[in-house]
Amino acid sequence: MRSNPTGRQLRLGAELRKLRERAGLSTAEAARLLRVNSAQISNIEAARFGPSAERVHALARNYECFDPDLVDALVGMTGDRKRGWWEEYRELLPAGQLDLAELEHHATAIRVAVVIHIPGLLQALDHIRAGLLECVPPLRPHEVEHRLSYRLKRQAILFSDPPTPYATIVHEAALRMGVGGRDIARRQLQHLIEMSEHENVVVQVIPFGSWACVSSGQSFTYVEGPVPKLDTVVLDTAHGCEFLDAEAQLAKYRSVLDRMDSGSLTPEKSRDLIHNIAQSI
Repeated sequence: MRSNPTGRQLRLGAELRKLRERAGLSTAEAARLLRVNSAQISNIEAARFGPSAERVHALARNYECFDPDLVDALVGMTGDRKRGWWEEYRELLPAGQLDLAELEHHATAIRVAVVIHIPGLLQALDHIRAGLLECVPPLRPHEVEHRLSYRLKRQAILFSDPPTPYATIVHEAALRMGVGGRDIARRQLQHLIEMSEHENVVVQVIPFGSWACVSSGQSFTYVEGPVPKLDTVVLDTAHGCEFLDAEAQLAKYRSVLDRMDSGSLTPEKSRDLIHNIAQSI
């Protein structure tokens, strides 16, 4: 029995529970169809047990799920925990940070909205370090180094083969925060321009004066899965990452992104604005 399931494993269990509930079946009824006891269904849905691919297919049939793409995606989430690079940080960082890295690793595309921060995957090394040194409560030197290396390793998805499509909407306020002082801030903006020139990276800026919705100042990431039902929203909060996957929540944040996009500059004009801000620092 698993004692510490990953976010991906918890999501598989949650999706199987949703399918059962949509079918109008209790755990006892689902267990009877599968010829197991109710505890096994509960343990699968709580990710305490990992179902095999064959069992997922059987559950999907019993729940009358006729979406082959969804079933294939769920089957792809089965199996024991694969030791991704993030596992080396399991005793060093909060579990939510590891779940975020695992989620990004399996993403088919990522959309990000930030208002007062540079997107994490587009931060340069000096900018990351300067930000970490301002954490409350203060981090010890070795904790800074762990979080720094973790952030840099997350960025690898932008350079993988194939690279993950990554689109971000950044408010002008984030570009003018000046984290780390003038030199670091200028280098960060130049790094942002260089990253925006990669084919898989899109950076758009909401300028001051735009009417665009900025989601009350909260940064969030919309991670696309292999099928839309497996998308995830990650809220960046003071107490860590918060993961949302209810259909209504996904629809809400897609709408927020679309509204912010409509009030953003084009990628070309965004680069020009970033360059002008860098020159003025």
